[in-house]
Amino acid sequence: MGITIHFEGRLKDEASFDVVVALTKQFCDERSWPYEPINDSHVTLNRVRDEKEWDYEGPVKGIAIQPHENSEPFRLAFDKDFYVQEYTKTQFAPIEIHVELSELLHRLQPHFVHLEIIDEGEFFETGDHDTLANHINRCFEVLDEYLAQEDKYYGPIRLESKRIVDVMSRD
Repeated sequence: MGITIHFEGRLKDEASFDVVVALTKQFCDERSWPYEPINDSHVTLNRVRDEKEWDYEGPVKGIAIQPHENSEPFRLAFDKDFYVQEYTKTQFAPIEIHVELSELLHRLQPHFVHLEIIDEGEFFETGDHDTLANHINRCFEVLDEYLAQEDKYYGPIRLESKRIVDVMSRD
């Protein structure tokens, strides 16, 4: 459940990394979105490739932004090979946040060797606000169905990681 933008890809080179970070900062500054650098010498990132889970361990650098208090953070966390695999849930924020994150990804795309986007709201591919709104509305309809069963489910919950879980079971 949820409206999430998933993305993964590899930058062309170090110069592309610098451009992507600069473009992201500029984009955030224009919208007054807070951001902070990512620069960790050793982390473990959970990843999926060919539908198999694996962990990357090593240095990570990039930028993390918080487009809205009701969205998940948008992280561009690149590994030593300039590879990124991330996602951001947006359905609890205003629809414009999803639209603007799609715009940011379009702006960044030319700096990647390959960038795959899976947009559960279908906006990135179509630019269709109505389709995105319909997906968001359907998401809330399903969420309401779960939450109507107060003895079984509750939510949404923001985790310490700033990720959002739509609904949790009371079991």
